[in-house]
Amino acid sequence: KGVLNQKNTDLLILIKFTPKIFNWDFLNVSMFNFFTAKQANDALPDVIKKFEYALAKKNDITKIEKELQLTISTSNSFEKYMELKQQLNSAITKFYQSVEILEGTGVMIKSIDQGLLDFPSKRFDDEVCLCWKHGETEIKFWHEKESGFMGRKPIEVSDESLV
Repeated sequence: KGVLNQKNTDLLILIKFTPKIFNWDFLNVSMFNFFTAKQANDALPDVIKKFEYALAKKNDITKIEKELQLTISTSNSFEKYMELKQQLNSAITKFYQSVEILEGTGVMIKSIDQGLLDFPSKRFDDEVCLCWKHGETEIKFWHEKESGFMGRKPIEVSDESLV
């Protein structure tokens, strides 16, 4: 009790300064749950906004990386390099935050680049995925966990087998 060593001091410093460095308020931690087709479709407008935000953050990274490569090959300025490197670090942090926000909705990200998200669901007693591709306005397909996007099957209107 009351013993302060280097490990404790490092931990105290980390705890003291972490809130100033990182803002963890963006986390909307949710319990895991399975989606029905209706629940997935009800959540979809919010999920789409969060997906598009994550996609924009990923595009920011790509843009800064290209600018950084151009600067490396055409400039001898350490100042410009460091400025872009800091922008890149910030963009990467924002991207990972956007991924956590998106995953906080309960979806599984399959590919940001291809725009593929899965909503965990059940069909009878089997775990399956309700799937969405960027540009679709509703969840119309499902697939078995192992088959992925290529195994998509249409959700039947009368299909009450999906939990």
